[in-house]
Amino acid sequence: MTLFFEASTRTRSSFEMAAHALGADVLSFQKDASSVSKGESLADTVRNLEAIGADVLVVRHPCAGASRAVARVVQSTVINAGDGFHEHPTQALLDALTLRERLGSLAGKSIAIVGDIAHSRVARSNVHCLSKLGAKVRVAGPSTLMPAGIEKLGCEVARSLADALRGADAVMALRIQQERIADARIPGARDYSRVWGLTPKTLELLPPGSVVLHPGPVNRGVELSPEVLDSDRSLVMDQVDSGVAVRMAALALCLRARVSA
Repeated sequence: MTLFFEASTRTRSSFEMAAHALGADVLSFQKDASSVSKGESLADTVRNLEAIGADVLVVRHPCAGASRAVARVVQSTVINAGDGFHEHPTQALLDALTLRERLGSLAGKSIAIVGDIAHSRVARSNVHCLSKLGAKVRVAGPSTLMPAGIEKLGCEVARSLADALRGADAVMALRIQQERIADARIPGARDYSRVWGLTPKTLELLPPGSVVLHPGPVNRGVELSPEVLDSDRSLVMDQVDSGVAVRMAALALCLRARVSA
């Protein structure tokens, strides 16, 4: 069962495609058409879905720690499909797969993550994942969108886009997440794009053969110019393709572990 309390295109569709490819039946939980709209708690909702027969609950929720909270009250397998601006584990895995298919081993490679670091669960999961694979991760963004102490996760902080891009084997641009920003922390999309957006001009700072990623959805002309998004250096569609394979693997491994237990 896919339980998405936030909007999603790529993650939800790829989890459902992955489950179908493995021969599973998929039920898509609709928040607005459920008893959640009547005040039912998250814990009671997932207990009921487990009682109906859910073997796996794929959960996306706006609150950090929601998937962990669900896992505490059910025996079903729980997969985190994104919780607030905390983590997005399968996104990091598909990003790593995409990079390895293009760059080979990630050991010693330099990966820049640029944009709204403060509200990005993708950034946090990628710092953990890519670092474990031996990559050197560098993050950069507007000071108002850079969380204090982010370097404690094992990454380097660059103070400008130029500093972030120099010598990078890959750069991942992050979406400006207006839905998670309660106040005006950036002057506007045009000003953000001018300073932090990736364009053919800014990509000249990258070494030859370096690539561009974005977890989506992309704000064309803001994080990535159309020329960059549609260029040969862009791996955005490769990321989407990797998502199905990675989520098939996650489902298969989790269910195999459950059967073995």
